[in-house]
Amino acid sequence: MQTRAAVTASRRTTKSWLCADLALLDYEEARDLQLRLVAARGCGIILPDILLLMEHEPVFTLGRRGGRQNFRVSELFLEEARIPVVHVERGGDITFHGPGQLVGYPILDLRAAKLTVTGYVEKLEEIMIRTVAHWGVHATRSRLNHGIWVGGRKLGSLGIAIRRGITFHGFALNVNVSLEPFGWINPCGLHGIKMTSLEQEIGRKASMKEVREQMKRNIKEVFDVDLNPETPLSCGMSCMVLLDPDRQR
Repeated sequence: MQTRAAVTASRRTTKSWLCADLALLDYEEARDLQLRLVAARGCGIILPDILLLMEHEPVFTLGRRGGRQNFRVSELFLEEARIPVVHVERGGDITFHGPGQLVGYPILDLRAAKLTVTGYVEKLEEIMIRTVAHWGVHATRSRLNHGIWVGGRKLGSLGIAIRRGITFHGFALNVNVSLEPFGWINPCGLHGIKMTSLEQEIGRKASMKEVREQMKRNIKEVFDVDLNPETPLSCGMSCMVLLDPDRQR
């Protein structure tokens, strides 16, 4: 006689995502990769959903609602700082990406996953909440703005885009990233808020390798998927052929 756990396990069909665990990648190069993968996923060239994990060179990005009015520094200051500003198709307003921030871009078919947009956003928040909980940090959601918060400080951000039911862009968790550039903007278009990082909350640097592993573990649990770095694509290619091999981890 089967136990309840065995029956539950027998009914569970775990899907596999291809996971590309990358190092530091230029933002516009990563965006171009996402667009190519979304197009391939949408027309069935790529069958599995895909997770891209990476860090970025310093960059400010403006979402669909973003505008330069949320900069608190001059154009000259930005030129001297040599940090580019990129306007993109994701939701949300303005944010900063830089080394020490873990960014995740799921290329996911929402319809096949039977997820609503709201349900998808909640899952992205949940994986960040569970990840920082490993270090004893209690993060929560806020009605003020999507993402995760510790008190009135924002620790993780969300900004997604959907094209023909396929998601791209995603989440950004501040691990050991410099918080100074966040002071040059009104993050997410909000006035008077402070950004924080895992490093600041625990009082020491966190291992990015450990954060990545915790993040992947939580993605598997929350989305009920396996993450497979070797899952083949339907055309007999790997996602990695779309990348410069020198940038692979």
